[in-house]
Amino acid sequence: MAEPEFPEEAGAASGPPPPGPAAAPAPDGTAHAPEPHGAAPDGTTGGDAEEGDDTIALRLEQLIIGSERQYTPYQAARTADVPMDLAARFWRAMGFPDVGQAKALTEADVLALRRLAGLVEAGLLSESMAVQVARSTGQTTARLADWQIDSFLEGLTEPPEPGMTRSEVAYPLVELLLPELEEFLVYVWRRQLAAATGRVLQAQDDAEMVDRRLAVAFADLVGFTRLTRRLEEEELGELVENFETTAADLVAARGGRLIKTLGDEVLYAADDPALAADIGLELVETLAEDPKIPQIRVGIAFGTVTTRMGDVFGNTVNLASRLTSIAPKDAVLVDEAMREELTAVGAAPHSEKEADERAAGAAPYRFGLRPMYRRPVRGLGVIEPWILSRRT
Repeated sequence: MAEPEFPEEAGAASGPPPPGPAAAPAPDGTAHAPEPHGAAPDGTTGGDAEEGDDTIALRLEQLIIGSERQYTPYQAARTADVPMDLAARFWRAMGFPDVGQAKALTEADVLALRRLAGLVEAGLLSESMAVQVARSTGQTTARLADWQIDSFLEGLTEPPEPGMTRSEVAYPLVELLLPELEEFLVYVWRRQLAAATGRVLQAQDDAEMVDRRLAVAFADLVGFTRLTRRLEEEELGELVENFETTAADLVAARGGRLIKTLGDEVLYAADDPALAADIGLELVETLAEDPKIPQIRVGIAFGTVTTRMGDVFGNTVNLASRLTSIAPKDAVLVDEAMREELTAVGAAPHSEKEADERAAGAAPYRFGLRPMYRRPVRGLGVIEPWILSRRT
C-alpha cells in the first residue's frame, strides 16, 4: 500500500523543495528518490551545468541541515513516532511545501518532530500551541533567512575570479559563516526571550499578559507610492533599508519595541506613553535631517492591545493607523486616550493656560498638545486627534 503523503493545502508557504519533481510511488507502494532536474525519460540528464548546480545545492543543504535526505514524510513521522496528520500540520506550520512521496526529509527533521510532539505528550504545550510555536518560528526565521541570502550572502558570493560560478563560491563561504551565524542567532534569541519574559512577569495579572494597555505607533513615509514610480529599484531598496534601519535603531535605543516593518511604514509599541511620544518626535526630527528620506508622519494611540505571535491587534492599533493616515507631514498625531495619559503623568499640560500658570521653578512640561478638528473615522466613530510637539 502506498504511503500517505502530506496532502495539498492552498496557500502553503514556499520553502526548500526537493531538487527534482516529487517521486511517485512504485506499483509495490515504495517511493523512489526524485530524478535530478533536467532528467530525460531514459534517465539521462539534460546538461552538466544543471546537474552540477543540483549537486552543489544538495551539498549545501546537507552542510546547513547537518544530515542527508533519507525519509519520505510518512517514514519521518513513523520514525519520530508522531501521527502523520500532526506531523503534516507541524511541517506546514513551519512554512514548507508538500513533498509528496519524495525522500526529502532528514534525521534533523525526525528529531524536530519528536521534540515538538514530546512537548505535547508531556503536557507542556497543547497541540494547538505547538502548531503556533512551529508557525511563529517558521515565519520569523524564513524572513531572516531570505534577508541573509538576498542582502548578505548574495553580495559576498560574487565570483572572485573569471570562470568561477556563484555556486562554487557559496559552499566554502557558508561553511565558514554557518557556525558563527548560528551562535549569534541563539545569542540574540536568548536575549529577546529574556526581555519578553521580563515584560510578562511585570504584568499585573494573567489577562494583562495577552490584553495589555500600550502606546502603539505607526511611522509612515509620505508619498511613497509616487516614489516607487520615480526611483530605480536599487535606489528604492536603499531608501527603504535606510528608513527601516534608522527607525529600528532609534526605537530600540529609546527602550521601545519594534513590532514590524512594512517597507514604507514601521510599527512600534511602548508601555510608557511618554516614551512612545518621545520616540515619535525623535523619528520626525532625525529623519528630517536626512535629505534622502522623504517626510514622515506618525500616529500614536493608547489603549488595550491584544498580542499574538509577536504582533499586536485591536482597535487601538487600527486607530494608530488611521491617525497616521491623517497626520500632517513631519508631525505626530495622538488620540484622546494618549493625551489623557500624558497629562495624567505631568508630561503635558491640559491646556496652554495651565502651562502658563505653572509655578515658577517647577519642572517644565516635556510635550505640548494642540487639538485638531474632531472627525469621523470609518469603523472607529468620531475621534479628536491632537498634534504633539516638544516644549522648549
